[in-house]
Amino acid sequence: MKDLGYSKDYVYDHDTDSSSSFVNNFPDQIPRANLYRPVERGFEREMKKRLDYFSAKREKGAVS
Repeated sequence: MKDLGYSKDYVYDHDTDSSSSFVNNFPDQIPRANLYRPVERGFEREMKKRLDYFSAKREKGAVS
């Protein structure tokens, strides 16, 4: 599989400073599913902040 290029640009999340590479490893034809939409109350407000942060990093394709 490796000889066919399957792991070519793979980044192991735990090798990064932030423990996430924010790289999309799915084919471009498969859209990211949004299965959780937190509301603006209680702890869900904090979860929304975290999800927004990760979403923004993912859009940049940031590897840190």
